[in-house]
Amino acid sequence: MAQTDPTREQTPALALSHPLRTGALSTRKPTRFDLAPDAATRKAMAQELGLIDLPYFRFKGEIRPAGHRDFMLEAVLEATVVQACSISLAPVKSGLKETALRRYLADWVEPEADEVEMPEDDSFEPVPEVIDVGGVAMEALLLGLPLYPRAEGVDLGEAVFAPPGAEPLRDDDLKPFAGLAALKQQLESKDDG
Repeated sequence: MAQTDPTREQTPALALSHPLRTGALSTRKPTRFDLAPDAATRKAMAQELGLIDLPYFRFKGEIRPAGHRDFMLEAVLEATVVQACSISLAPVKSGLKETALRRYLADWVEPEADEVEMPEDDSFEPVPEVIDVGGVAMEALLLGLPLYPRAEGVDLGEAVFAPPGAEPLRDDDLKPFAGLAALKQQLESKDDG
């Protein structure tokens, strides 16, 4: 019976995993991949990302050599996702098409300063022993999801609260010129009467 090392950190398994050892990647030509998971895998991916459904998913691209020991991953993510509406929780279907780009550098040096200026292009990473194309695909899907999906015709509405016996304040009452509008209305009614 195999024993596990309790001191070794366990990484949760991703619903979609497609590991490629960087030592086995060609340094002369691209290594192509085309991930189109089956229904059971898409269901597990949807569950992992908190989606209602993931009816379609495809992640197609390549890892190509960039220089002597560096690699570049470039792929196109196409997916159809079903999320809960951020207001009504009704299902909202969205189509996604995103480009994922990662640059793996052999001579990557981790910045040591306390305050590091973040570069505009954050696609650079050190070359790992294994590039999990499925993990990159899951990350690209997560980053591409609409933050606040909204079902068609759903409006946030207006919440009105007040203590018993008091007139509730509405959003219009809190606007800077709401009092001027009420004053104008009073003046107009005095002029007519």
